[in-house]
Amino acid sequence: MIEIQELSSDDWKVWRELRLAALAEAPYAFGSQLADWVDAPEEKWRARLDLPGSRNAVAVMDGTPVGMASGVPAEAEGIVGLISMWVAPAGRGKGVGDLLMSWVEQGARATGAHTLELAVAEGNEKAIGLYERHGYVATGSQEEVDGDRILRETIMQKSL
Repeated sequence: MIEIQELSSDDWKVWRELRLAALAEAPYAFGSQLADWVDAPEEKWRARLDLPGSRNAVAVMDGTPVGMASGVPAEAEGIVGLISMWVAPAGRGKGVGDLLMSWVEQGARATGAHTLELAVAEGNEKAIGLYERHGYVATGSQEEVDGDRILRETIMQKSL
């Protein structure tokens, strides 16, 4: 059985464990890098979970956290961003991603949002497939340069 647990800043250690695993296992999928977070102090982890208006969750399977996602208000009114989405290899193919996506969508609807938005690394076909199954469509692309690293992302949206 898979259970979704909403986190508060007091759950920062659970979030830290999953986020570091995500950044190590799939560095191509995130704008952040492991080096940005590996030695981060507790205050930085708590602040990430305390972003105004954000909702953060982990998926727990057989007592072990195997996935994470956040819904955060975007700059534009009525848009919620899906960020920090990741499913551990042990949770893949078991519906963890689907449950996390539904959880973020329910939270966005509860705030009155009209649109969900995310950015996915180009070439991350499994994630793109998950997002398309949930009704997201590509709206454009963007490129982020961080030192020697270039991250090309596809922006996807879903109308609620």
